[in-house]
Amino acid sequence: MNDSISDASEIEKASWRDFIQLTKPGIIRSNLIAAFGGFMLASKWDIDWFIFVYMMIGTALIMASGCVLNNFLDREMDQKMERTKERSLPSGRIHPKVVFWYGITLGIIGLIFLYFLVNPLSALLGFIGFFVYVFVYTMWLKRNSTWSTSIGGISGAMPPVLGYCAVTNEIDAGAWLLFALLFLWQPPHFWALGIRRKEEYRAAGFPLLPVVKGVKRTKIQMIPYVLLLFPVNIMLYQYDYVGWIYLIISTLFTAVWLVYCLAGFVTKDDEKWARKTFLFSINYLMVIFLVMIINTAS
Repeated sequence: MNDSISDASEIEKASWRDFIQLTKPGIIRSNLIAAFGGFMLASKWDIDWFIFVYMMIGTALIMASGCVLNNFLDREMDQKMERTKERSLPSGRIHPKVVFWYGITLGIIGLIFLYFLVNPLSALLGFIGFFVYVFVYTMWLKRNSTWSTSIGGISGAMPPVLGYCAVTNEIDAGAWLLFALLFLWQPPHFWALGIRRKEEYRAAGFPLLPVVKGVKRTKIQMIPYVLLLFPVNIMLYQYDYVGWIYLIISTLFTAVWLVYCLAGFVTKDDEKWARKTFLFSINYLMVIFLVMIINTAS
């Protein structure tokens, strides 16, 4: 009885904004753009609007579930970081049990949407992304290995593949290229944030690459990921998934990102450089997928 009263009092402290923030809407927004891009790449503007809406809702719910459970599992570490200590869970505005069941419920509803209203393959891809993010990345690697960012990228690469397979119901070359695009984008994107916030990650006990191996090693390791984006974007054009406008813009933006990364070796202000590089990587993803949507090959 006392536990129920305690849980209820915790809920009263939380607003609807707290529950929305637990889902990390910024992450959901950027990944839904990727899912939309994958859907358009496969449909080539011959859109089944019901499938599209169900795919977007199911994908958003599964991503929200993973983010909520990520918050649940990281709540003690988040208390140690300036960037995260005021979030609703580490600050105590919401009870952990409420957050846990909130995340589980979102995930179940999302999988039901994908399995019954889209196709079983999309549900499987959604579950794989969820499993890698929550169990492989958050519960295991994030606490124990510098490989967390690279391997955790598997989950972040699922949204465009899921959107693509919602149309094709099969994994073909297009699905693999979309997977490669997001998988390669994530490490240099996140390592730029890691360099900027390395002392916070150190204090929280996260063995992030800049913390364990140092900033210079991290800058070096960012380079091959950005370089490999060139052939991936070229192959999307070569295999007739996108048009020449996408080829030009994606090549140009990848070259600019590479210049940003190389500038890190001569900068005198790592924090300022990391901030600019991180923000550019966000814009890179949005522009690439918006152009992909507009310039899908017919």
